[in-house]
Amino acid sequence: MIDLLFNEIAVVVITAGVLSLLLHYLKQPLVIAYIATGLIVGPTVLGLTSSPEVFDAMSEVGIAFLLFLVGINLNWRNIQDVGKIALLAGLGQMAFTTGFGMLVALWLGFNGVTSFLIALAFAFSSTIIIVKMLTDKEDLDRFYGRISVGMLIVQDLVAMIVLLIIGALAGGGSIGSILVVASLKGVLVIGALWLLAKFVLPHVFTYAAQSQELLFLTALSWCFAVASGLQLIGFGIEIGALLAGLSLAGTQFHREIELRIRPLRDFFLIIFFIVLGTHMSLDAFETMLMPAVWLSLFVLIGNPLIILLILRAFGYHPRSGFLVGLSMAQVSEFSFIMIASAIGTGLIDSSVLGLTTMVGITTIAISTYFLKYNEEIYTKLEWAFRFLEHGQDKEKLKKVSAPQVLLFGYEHLGKKILPAVKSLKEDYLVVDFDPSAILNLEEKRIPSIYGDVGNEEFLKDILAHKAKLIISTIPDISISVDLITYLKTKRSRASVVVTAKNPTQAEVLYEKGATFVILPSILGGELFASILKKKKFRKDYWKDEAKKQKIQLSK
Repeated sequence: MIDLLFNEIAVVVITAGVLSLLLHYLKQPLVIAYIATGLIVGPTVLGLTSSPEVFDAMSEVGIAFLLFLVGINLNWRNIQDVGKIALLAGLGQMAFTTGFGMLVALWLGFNGVTSFLIALAFAFSSTIIIVKMLTDKEDLDRFYGRISVGMLIVQDLVAMIVLLIIGALAGGGSIGSILVVASLKGVLVIGALWLLAKFVLPHVFTYAAQSQELLFLTALSWCFAVASGLQLIGFGIEIGALLAGLSLAGTQFHREIELRIRPLRDFFLIIFFIVLGTHMSLDAFETMLMPAVWLSLFVLIGNPLIILLILRAFGYHPRSGFLVGLSMAQVSEFSFIMIASAIGTGLIDSSVLGLTTMVGITTIAISTYFLKYNEEIYTKLEWAFRFLEHGQDKEKLKKVSAPQVLLFGYEHLGKKILPAVKSLKEDYLVVDFDPSAILNLEEKRIPSIYGDVGNEEFLKDILAHKAKLIISTIPDISISVDLITYLKTKRSRASVVVTAKNPTQAEVLYEKGATFVILPSILGGELFASILKKKKFRKDYWKDEAKKQKIQLSK
């Protein structure tokens, strides 16, 4: 038995390794290789896996590790910044997606109950896919990344409630009493974890940190203890792992814990995607092909449009809405659980699980490309969203009179750099496409305007080419390259400071003509601000700093 299981794991890992090498060479997302591995080794093709329960358990561990690390890295200030919009947009998206999705399912011939449950299941997006891809792109801390994660948290909480309701229907209990009990449990759990995080965990982990192995094992123990404990009382492994990580987010050891657990997370997540591929059934493919195609198109196109319009209604720029919507264009792991639970209660036919699997695999596979190339896709389709940019303050634009300093992006780095910009004693303007950030700046009487730096017409309106110093804290290489290119075409003499995520991007930006590149991992906001106060507008001074940085990057 042990030898057989070892051989099965060996076949799965080797197949995944070979396909991953091939897809990496072809510059394709590795998630596609993992799902393809599941299709090949699963019952659909070769049928080499005879221990599905073992692989299912391993995939659950991967989900737990992923959400544990999401929790450990959650910045409460960032969550509070987008908490309101994440809640409203999250609930609004689920309501509209369920409503329109139900109409699509009814049109495809499903009955009312089945249509409602299919639409509800497809209203949830995959925490695993979104967080993994945003982490790989280093976009978790970007504005659209924070909104996406906030909406996912809202969705996960709603999913827990839905699963509790389905469970109540199965057991013949009262939905009202189930929800009251769940709410009381939630308050008690969060209260207990808060007390432990405040008074107990710092001491435990300070002691454990005397040994790297002990710190690693203690963190794992805490993750499994909370996740399994919350599963026992009905909240699920996912919420438990997230709360376990969140309770450690304030400790001084959270970075070290993340670095230790990340390799484990990556391995078990690979198993999750492989298991997903093994669930594909040829029988379902034959009978549910056309419904799967139409519902996949609804999830891939309809869901992003719904999110785009909701965020635009709240005043957010089309770019933000589009990037958030594109991130959430796939079916969630909760969708499979929800449909399976509904089948178990006799609410719907078992064939719906095959349909859900087909839509899930299709949307997950395609959405990985959406997430990988989201900026490029927006650039290609930007013309289609021009009519949604009516919210820009035209009166403000008329009053803009060639500011000497432009600061693009206020949150995080921009907030730290702004005092140094003020110290230059020159006309300046802060640009951001987060309405709440602009409102905050206006309350402080700081010259600011809402707009998209990636829009050439907007750059013309604010007379960007006439500025002496332009600082962009937006860590998006495509926006930075477009900005530099635009200024070159206008023969601008400005010192152009842009931000990169990593040294490779920094080198590209220098080649494109950036005067200086901020690398947050090397040069923080405060340190850059101190340099700005000394160097001011002198382009030759900035070039000296750039030479020093290039030497540092080449080492």
